Amino acid sequence: MTAILTVFLHLLDAGREWLLNNWRAMVRHSPGQVQFWFIALLIGIASGYAALGFRKGISALQGWLYGAEDLHMLHTFAENLHWYWLILIPTAGGLVVGLILHRFTDDGVVRSVADVIEGSAINQGRVEQKEGLASALASMITLASGGSSGREGPVVHLAAVISSWVSNRINASGITGRDLLGCAVAAAVSVSFNAPIAGALFALEVVLRHFAVHAFAPIVIASVSGTVISRIYLGDVTEFHLPVDGSLAFYAELPAFLLLGIICGLVAVIMMKSVFWAEEAGTTLQNKLGIPRWLRPAIAGAMLGVLAIWFPHIIGVGYETTSRALTGDLVLYSAVLFAIIKVVAVSITIAGRMGGGIFSPSLMLGALTGLTFGLLATSVFPEVSGSSTIYALAGMGAVAAAVLGAPISTTLIVFELTGDWQTGLAVMVAVSMSTAISSRLVKHSFFLSVLHRKGIRLADGPQAYLLAMCRVASSMRAKDGEYAADEQTCWDLIEQGIYVDANATLEQAMPLFDTAMRNFIPVVSLGGENKAPDLRGALFQIDALQAYNRALAATAAEEHS
Repeated sequence: MTAILTVFLHLLDAGREWLLNNWRAMVRHSPGQVQFWFIALLIGIASGYAALGFRKGISALQGWLYGAEDLHMLHTFAENLHWYWLILIPTAGGLVVGLILHRFTDDGVVRSVADVIEGSAINQGRVEQKEGLASALASMITLASGGSSGREGPVVHLAAVISSWVSNRINASGITGRDLLGCAVAAAVSVSFNAPIAGALFALEVVLRHFAVHAFAPIVIASVSGTVISRIYLGDVTEFHLPVDGSLAFYAELPAFLLLGIICGLVAVIMMKSVFWAEEAGTTLQNKLGIPRWLRPAIAGAMLGVLAIWFPHIIGVGYETTSRALTGDLVLYSAVLFAIIKVVAVSITIAGRMGGGIFSPSLMLGALTGLTFGLLATSVFPEVSGSSTIYALAGMGAVAAAVLGAPISTTLIVFELTGDWQTGLAVMVAVSMSTAISSRLVKHSFFLSVLHRKGIRLADGPQAYLLAMCRVASSMRAKDGEYAADEQTCWDLIEQGIYVDANATLEQAMPLFDTAMRNFIPVVSLGGENKAPDLRGALFQIDALQAYNRALAATAAEEHS
């Protein structure tokens, strides 16, 4: 017995040593393929439980505030409350959100899917962790207290926080960090919609923005693990119950779906432009009146509460109204009015910096738009028309695809919700037209437009944003190094105001070559106000171009690997 125990302890020590050695090797060199797939599985599980916990948290807090734990019945409960509760609850929620963001973020802004895309493209697959956790908490409070936004965006960013933590712990390279980020996002989306195929493709299409083969397998593993978690705790059910029959007069209706796609593309643009206009107007008003940033979400919450007195359907995520649209349980007047009010409510919520995402609102707006079109089409051409609910479903996919810039994954989400190929074909037709229209009028999607407004030009391709990833200090030649620039010439240029800070990016430095009319620019360290710059060296144009070329080559290699 003693001998068996000795052998067991020896094997245990050997196993522990093996795990430690593999961990140390992984931290030094990044994980191998098998290790990476195992990590992808763990990240998928962790992200799945995070998404599930976020959903349960909204339900519990919403039940405490409104007495409605079912996300699909909030409208019904809200319309039976006294008017002062409809104002008080979102106002208080906005105040708490404002205090959280004021304390834990440097700008008072909730982190979103746009920040995940930015982290994937230019930050080695990492996002801010403290700010991300604060944003998740703020979004949960917003959605539970009546903010008119969606839960999928905050869930995606929360999953990205998990992958970023893991990437930092294992010292993951840029490619590995981005792949792990894709795994986390895929699992989060899969849990949200019980749609593993769409979850995987969403991560590739929207976050990584490429379909590299090396990323496909681990992302699928993570996406499937998220779906398994969803089905264990929530059952094998879809988010919406869709009594869709796609066989009635279907092929004769295809031109109508083309027209629906054009309309949905315009509606998506109106929604996005409304949010951006409201953001600018809110910031201008805040600056003019000197409103503290922590009070801005509370004001937005009060505005939503006043609106909810007459239109309680805007409270929360809006699944109840979306379901009613998809089942045709709305008349034409209500569908049009609800769509207009929803755009207003979403603009107030997001511009008020209350938190939440844009995905669910785009689904609701699309379903209302599609139902409106379907009611008109089936009344004008009843002999060649099927059900108006098919139009609602196609509209839901078309508006969401245009807003997200994700035609492939959005189409698959709708297909996984219905399992009907004919309906899927109708959605594809509408989605293709809506994305074609919207991408001409905005920077391809809501998320890329948000980044473009921040000066991050991901929508223009890697040739536009890679210069912002390269630091001047990494490409310059030191003043006392080999092949250094003439020091006196450098000082002459500095006196003319032609120089670049060592901490600047090549994007800031490249235009200076035309200004200087030389093949190098002095690189300095700025000592502060009233202090002369300290010459550190020079950035040669050929060195900057070589760094840019290497970045382009690395991006192309990753996307085609």
